[in-house]
Amino acid sequence: MNESQIYIAISIGILAVILVMVVFIGRKKQQARLSKLATLSFLLVITGIVFGESRFIGYSLMGSGVLLAVIDIVKKIKNTKKI
Repeated sequence: MNESQIYIAISIGILAVILVMVVFIGRKKQQARLSKLATLSFLLVITGIVFGESRFIGYSLMGSGVLLAVIDIVKKIKNTKKI
């Protein structure tokens, strides 16, 4: 494994630990679930990290994930202003 693969493996491991913590600790509090658009953007960012070896594919996936997250935030802000 070269250095970039080690960094990718470490970041995926950290994200997995955070996910486990959120699942087990988050059960105590009732929180709103992620929207479908936010889930898709999260998955795109994660796959962008995984395919970071190819810069074009990695950055494209991460950029589209961030764009979808921003769209989701704007939609939520507009919905809260109507209420």
